[in-house]
Amino acid sequence: MSGVLGTNLVAQVGLIVKDVEETKKKWAELLGVDVPPTQPIGDYAVTGTEFKGKPAPNAYCWMAFFNVGPGLQLELIQPNDEPSTWRNYLEEKGEGIHHIAFQVKDSKTAIASAEAAGLELVQRGVYGDGSGEYNYFDAPDLKCVIEILESYKK
Repeated sequence: MSGVLGTNLVAQVGLIVKDVEETKKKWAELLGVDVPPTQPIGDYAVTGTEFKGKPAPNAYCWMAFFNVGPGLQLELIQPNDEPSTWRNYLEEKGEGIHHIAFQVKDSKTAIASAEAAGLELVQRGVYGDGSGEYNYFDAPDLKCVIEILESYKK
């Protein structure tokens, strides 16, 4: 185990964007890869999104993913206008790096460790296909949001 979260391997860097369709074309050109599909966050019945500890059925986003190295992903996120960590970031800071994510095997333990270290859980939910979960923590001292990802075993 390494660090507070049990790992120090970065799995993903997430950027908040105003227009995922335009931004993903620019990233694809820079990286010399095909433009990835845009994916919706999914239905609330599956995601169960919570923001600041309360159900957030209307918090929604569109995403595009680039695999940019072994085990490393770049995620582009275009939020809707409803309150969420994504919308707050866009309104407060504009477009840019929103989070750095870490893949863990046991999110419950990682969440408890993160909270014990002073990080505040602000948003969580299940992947749109039900295959895992995400947990966002405000981490002002780290200058970005920290995300804990857990993919469920099938």
